[in-house]
Amino acid sequence: MRSLAEVRDFRVEAGRPFYSAEHREIMRGLTTDVYFVKTQELLERAGLADTPVVAEVFCREDGVFAGIGEVLSLLSGRDVRVFALKEGERFSPLEVVCRIEGPYSEFGVFETAILGMLASSSGWATAARACVEAASGRPVLCFGARHVHPAVAPVMERAAVVAGGCSGAACILGAKLAGKEPRGTVPHAAILIVGDTLELARLYDTYLDPSEPRLILVDTFKDEAEESLRLARALGDKLSGVRLDTPSERGGVRPELVREVRYRLDLEGFRHVQIFVSGGLNPDKIRVLVEAGADGFGVGSYIAHAAPRDMTMDLKVVGGRPLAKRGRLPGVTENPRLVRML
Repeated sequence: MRSLAEVRDFRVEAGRPFYSAEHREIMRGLTTDVYFVKTQELLERAGLADTPVVAEVFCREDGVFAGIGEVLSLLSGRDVRVFALKEGERFSPLEVVCRIEGPYSEFGVFETAILGMLASSSGWATAARACVEAASGRPVLCFGARHVHPAVAPVMERAAVVAGGCSGAACILGAKLAGKEPRGTVPHAAILIVGDTLELARLYDTYLDPSEPRLILVDTFKDEAEESLRLARALGDKLSGVRLDTPSERGGVRPELVREVRYRLDLEGFRHVQIFVSGGLNPDKIRVLVEAGADGFGVGSYIAHAAPRDMTMDLKVVGGRPLAKRGRLPGVTENPRLVRML
């Protein structure tokens, strides 16, 4: 998009099934704020569109950096140089996390998309890292896909794994983008339809690939400790774990419940059976449940609903001269941690 005429001529196709932007639409600039198109047109008419500039991106709060891969894809093939932190690195408030050098016409219209990519993925990565650190080495899976639009669910889960440090993700595409196989047991729906947790566990063990861990929900019909013992007695060494997902209407998964399940399993010799917890978790709850004996966690809404790490892009050098708007220091802000990416 280089002019308002192009914007006016663009028409959304009739009967479009989904509202999310397609890749080609992002690359074309259709997700940008229209004022950047106005800027492009005015600068072209003034003969200034190709003015060489240096733009810097920073955030006012700390976080974990993610999303640079999509930015590089967006700018690939353009006459720009990109320097940035590596994905997964922590950044401090006001630290420059990305620098773009080149003619303004080569990237200016994509400012909206660039900031959105970095802000969203960094927000998800920051929340995921907080959960991973709270788990103290125990696995954390991202279960956040159901809490966001499916168009961005894979982006979210990839950021949680690659930059945030989660062990895996349930969303198929999200896990695959992160170089992982999707992970997760069956939902309550399967148990409700079969009519019995133990019967579902036997079906699971009989028909699913042996490489799939035999980890079963135990809060559908019976007391969690009772159901855990039923499964352990029936499946023996094949049962790798039980999942506690007790709803808030029943008090949620409390430390006392984890301790009881662990105690009763150990008492009958099922020390190999791990306790996996999910449902409304956050770093504080994870720390408490770690102390109670939980072995792994599935986190959804805390990661998916994480606030984006608001990113700001400023021009700091224009036409080879240090120049910035009021309130910003002109000239390049040195950051030795930035790596040439493009």
